[in-house]
Amino acid sequence: MNSFKFSPILKVFCPLFIGLMFQTGSSQEQAPNFWSHVRFGGGLGLSFGNEFFSATVAPSAIYEFNEQFALGVGANFTYNRQKNFYKTTIVGGSVLGLYNIIPQLQVSAEFEQLNVTRTFESDLMIPDDTYWYPALFMGAGFRNGNFTIGIRYDVLYDEEKSIYANAWMPFARIYF
Repeated sequence: MNSFKFSPILKVFCPLFIGLMFQTGSSQEQAPNFWSHVRFGGGLGLSFGNEFFSATVAPSAIYEFNEQFALGVGANFTYNRQKNFYKTTIVGGSVLGLYNIIPQLQVSAEFEQLNVTRTFESDLMIPDDTYWYPALFMGAGFRNGNFTIGIRYDVLYDEEKSIYANAWMPFARIYF
């Protein structure tokens, strides 16, 4: 059984962001000020085809330090099934950094750590597999208010273990 080991990136950013989330002060003015900088968003995915089904729920939250820079965390749950072949359950989290070079251009970095469990149902005698998969995405996108659309690249992409079809992928991001 694989044991989870925190990556150096998570060891730095998780305590930093959690500390910001639970920042308290003696005055009541600080609490509304903190929450006025928090934005919530995420993604939902649904895919189905010839005996295939996939669903994803990926909520996230960011803290906007100013108009240019934000840090956040996210969670991911994905379920895939190809009838009479395999089932995959994916659970994990991410740390996200956003930087707006100008109001319309946003660059991002996101470290994602996913636990992948694959169970094969076919007669091909493929062994079941459970493993942790890291991804480090660098992205750029066009931003219009709370909505950003762009492309990102996984610099840690491993064709054999990745849950993604390739290292390049489009994204759409919205925060309220």
